[in-house]
Amino acid sequence: MIVRKTLFTKEIITSDELGKTCQPITRVAAMSVVRNPFAGQDQEELSDLFQLATELGPTMTAELVTMLPCPALSYGKAALGGSAGAMEHGAAVLHPKLGAPVRAAIGGGQALMPSNHKVGAMGDRIDLPLGHKDDPWSFDFIDTMTLNIADAPRADELILCVALSDDTRVHPRVGARPKGK
Repeated sequence: MIVRKTLFTKEIITSDELGKTCQPITRVAAMSVVRNPFAGQDQEELSDLFQLATELGPTMTAELVTMLPCPALSYGKAALGGSAGAMEHGAAVLHPKLGAPVRAAIGGGQALMPSNHKVGAMGDRIDLPLGHKDDPWSFDFIDTMTLNIADAPRADELILCVALSDDTRVHPRVGARPKGK
């Protein structure tokens, strides 16, 4: 596995789009740019890509946990493949091995991790979905982080993304909030 770089980002949201203030909400994301060993190939067996999640997931998530001021309540994952890759390459990086190290780092999580994957050009954005770690029916926690790296992914790269948040969207009004926060 060749990792070109890992980028961490932290957002502290203190108001909505109209300026109505809120208690601070912190969202953090990690993005690792890795070489895609299957770029440009018609490869049926993708299990080598599963290992990216088991190797990078624990360290990426451990750093994200330290960046949050409160325990993680929601999580999500995404993969953006370069133009010489296939959408299935991103799926193989995310499934089936990334959830376990993320859950271990945050101390659990009963709900399926929301995910997204696509193929794009250098500098493209990926929308990483967030959802409550224990209750997939908590609509107030359904959110999105839009991520990108200016010089990635190159044609033969993948970007593996993991994100955590310590609260809901700003001023949610759609669904019930789980107890505990």
